Order: sequence, then structure tokens, then C-alpha cells
Amino acid sequence: MIRWLPAIARGRDLQGGVIYAGFLAIFLFFAFTLHDDGFLTTRNLSNIVLQTAPATLMAIGFVFVLSAGEIDLSFGSITAVSALSAAVVMQNHSMLFGILAGLGAGLAIGFFNGAMVAWLRLPSFLVTLATLGLFAGVARSMTDLRSIPVINDTFTGIFGSGSLFGVPSLIFWTLGAVIVGHLVYRETPFGAHVIATGDNAGAAQASGIRVTRIRLLVLAISGGCAGLAGLLYAGRLQAAKYTLGESDLLTVIAAVIVGGTALNGGKGTIIGALFGSLLMGMLNNGLILMGLAVSDQMIVRGLIILVAVAISLHELKRSEMARCFSMFSDGGTRDSSKPP
Repeated sequence: MIRWLPAIARGRDLQGGVIYAGFLAIFLFFAFTLHDDGFLTTRNLSNIVLQTAPATLMAIGFVFVLSAGEIDLSFGSITAVSALSAAVVMQNHSMLFGILAGLGAGLAIGFFNGAMVAWLRLPSFLVTLATLGLFAGVARSMTDLRSIPVINDTFTGIFGSGSLFGVPSLIFWTLGAVIVGHLVYRETPFGAHVIATGDNAGAAQASGIRVTRIRLLVLAISGGCAGLAGLLYAGRLQAAKYTLGESDLLTVIAAVIVGGTALNGGKGTIIGALFGSLLMGMLNNGLILMGLAVSDQMIVRGLIILVAVAISLHELKRSEMARCFSMFSDGGTRDSSKPP
């Protein structure tokens, strides 16, 4: 967190600092206004983290997609299909087969989205909008709108209600996913190729980066993260239903954009997405404690997205102006005695 403070102070990283400043401001607001309503209790703060765990997993996958200059609108439907696949398989087979079914469904759908985008060169917005509706229908038809109970205690302990050394398993899943996602995004050639593809796909292709492969993989990663989120939902709720993930689309988009990932690609942050997810969970929790209705929560999420988009576009214009000024300065100060 310390690394971005100088940049914010100099006004050079507005979007990157909004999430941290906003998180602190909203936390302090609810801490003072809802002090007598139990907001600061350990149980309530822990519930915020537990409730946002699936959204955080989806947000990690979405960071990769958005950073590569693509979009994925289908992860909510993938979550429901994955949870239902795991629950249905575990009715007649072992937990291992249920886990493989859930994760396999997420990866398969993500790979399908990626194949449509990478190999058929279809816009990811249209592809995932179509699969959003397609797999929402599949989720409804899988069990005739019935909820499927998950009675495997080992599964629910690992993916939901269990704990290790007194720490809930969902917190371990959240921290593990954030650490792995951050390391892959920041410390591997693949992460650098994702950012380069989103920044300028043509230049990335010319430099030897397999842009088609990157587009395929980021959508597969998003599907895999949504599949794991489905397992976490099924484990925590001890049941799977077609409605899982339906309300997460706006929440995840808001978390990722507010967290500092650029709308136009080429820039992202896993840590920012984590704070964005926690921010959205804290907002929902605080608004419920204040007695506001679900409709009011939706309005607040919409306003947050608008603010985040405005800041993102402002930063884009600022970076473009800085790039043009840099090019002009380089041209103006070049030694005329040296060849261009």
C-alpha cells in the first residue's frame, strides 16, 4: 500500500489510489455510524470476508480478462453451472469426482468462450453475453429449478464451513487465490504478455507474443475462477441452486474497475481487485445494517461503477497526453548531429 502513496500525492495515479482511500473512508463512516449496530464486531467483519470470497475469486479471473483487452459477462452463469455440476455428481459419486465436475465445467465453458474469441475472432462482449444467457438456461434446466443439497461434510468443510487453526477455510481460499493470481500476473512472462496484449495487441503480436493464445487462456482462467467460486458457494451454503452468481456481475465489475484495472486493457492489479471486492462486501453489509433495501444497494453499486469508469477514462486521457508530450519532448531534444 505504501508504494502508491507518493504517486497519489503527485496526482499521477488517481485510479490506483481511489480504492485504498475509498476503502478507508467507507470503513470509518460505517464504523462511526453503525458502532452500536455491531459493524465492528469480529463476527461481522469476518462475515464480510466470507461472503465476498466467491466474488473475489471471480474478480481475479476478470482482472486477467480485462487486462488483455477482453470482457467476460458469463462468469455468473458459469458459477451456477459449476456448483450444480459438483452437487449433482456428488449425489452418486465421490467428493473428488464432484470437485472435478465443478472445476471442469468452469474451465470447459471458459475455454469455449476463449475459442470463440481467439480462433473465430468474435467480439468477447457478444460471445460472453450469449453464453451468459445460454448457461443461465442450462443451470435452470439441470435440476428443474430445484436446489440440490450438498451433504458431504468433507466437501463443505474444505470449501465452506470448515476452519484450520480457528481460521475459516474460505479465508485460506481467498488469500491463496490472491497470492497465486498476483504472482502469475506480476512475476511471470504470461502476466507480462497479458498486459502487453491489452496495451497494444498489434505491437505484442509483432514482438512475438502469441496474442491468440493469450486471449484463449485469459477467458479459460476466468472460467476456472468462476468454477472454483461455484464450489465455494456450494460449500458455504451446503447447497447448489441456479441463482448462484446471478447478482455478482455488477459486484465483480465494480470491484475490478474500482480496484484499478483499466477498462481499455494493459493495466490491472490483483490486490486492488481484492480490496474492491471487500469494499463492495462492506458496502452491502453496511447498507443492510442501516436498513436500506436491495434496490438501494443496487443504486449504490451503479453509482460506484459510474465513478470508477469516469476515473478510468480520466487516467486514460492523462496517460495519452503524457505519452504525446514525451514523444514531442524526445523529438525536440534529440541531437541533430545524430542520425534518427
